[in-house]
Amino acid sequence: MMAPPGKKRKGEKAKNGAPPLDPEAIDCEWWDTFFLRNSSLSGVRVPLDEDDAFKYFFRASKTTFSYICSLVREDLISRPPSGLINIEGRLLSVEKQVAIALRRLASGDSQVSVGAAFGVGQSTVSQVTWRFIEALEERAKHHLRWPDSDRIEEIKSKFEGVYGLPNCCGAIDTTHIIMTLPAVQASDDWCDQEKNYSMFLQGVFDHEMRFLNMVTGWPGGMTVSKLLNLSGFFKLSESGQILDGSAKTLYQGAEIREYVVGGFSYPLLPWLITPHDTGDDPSDPVLAFNDRHEKVRSVAATAFAQLKGSWRILSKVMWRPDRRKLPSIILVCCLLHNIIIDCGDYLEDDVPLSGHHDVGYSERYCKQSEPLGSELRGYLTEYLQR
Repeated sequence: MMAPPGKKRKGEKAKNGAPPLDPEAIDCEWWDTFFLRNSSLSGVRVPLDEDDAFKYFFRASKTTFSYICSLVREDLISRPPSGLINIEGRLLSVEKQVAIALRRLASGDSQVSVGAAFGVGQSTVSQVTWRFIEALEERAKHHLRWPDSDRIEEIKSKFEGVYGLPNCCGAIDTTHIIMTLPAVQASDDWCDQEKNYSMFLQGVFDHEMRFLNMVTGWPGGMTVSKLLNLSGFFKLSESGQILDGSAKTLYQGAEIREYVVGGFSYPLLPWLITPHDTGDDPSDPVLAFNDRHEKVRSVAATAFAQLKGSWRILSKVMWRPDRRKLPSIILVCCLLHNIIIDCGDYLEDDVPLSGHHDVGYSERYCKQSEPLGSELRGYLTEYLQR
């Protein structure tokens, strides 16, 4: 990270000739200018209500937007990107920088299009977005972490109350972030099962579709089970640092430990419960368990649809992204996803993707199965019949 520049004397101008930003100043004018410029664009159905329009463009309410600004304000003021002067000859305010970055991430539109919406150039959009990503990645870490024991108990209670699966701590799933790559970088590792170049994102979600854990950066060409094995979540779970809370007695002689649920592409482990293969056993108890299991797992699928629908830069094909920077872009979108939930914001019905978050991808069956995992799944299947 770059060190902050030396302190300027009062009234001293920035190197580019513009007056320095006042750290106490809040810019309220940028929205009026932006709304006037963009509210009547052809082919765009902008809500008539101004607050709804704000959420349409930036995915956050004005209150949540102000909170996001507060997280990154110090960084954006102390380390402003070079040359960020708007057409009035003033440095871009923190609010306008955050708005530019959020619009780029939310719309997935080109830097040229986003710049035109704000009256700035492509290079400004590029600099502002990356500086915002660097700042939020550092300042919003507390919005994505494994819950403490009290919170875990609440999550387990909600999953059991709504879906009937006891001691369940979350749902795990993966999605692909698709991209194009230059020929020199287009190795088979990054070419996935659907012949797209992609990067994996794995997430563990609670009942409110909040990320509890995520990992990204790995090539989309590997199997989901290998991605799991390489993740910090796997290491924490295997070593008992998480999913190590109290077991629950289901019936005499049957206890179930804490676990998450995952699909057929995951291995069956004591702390990761997958569905039964109904080809082996199509009995009513198996079908009933699979139905409950799928309802919990769908929480993760819906969360990914919401993530990719809200931050559409992730659902569009990225044109030759820097693979070293792409994980940070993905992480910041996950942080924003959690911030929206933590701040109590709601999403419009048309924001999440209407279809599956990974259209065209089918699950590749993982044969790995640990005996204890199979035994615990059997306990759950029996319990649901009682």
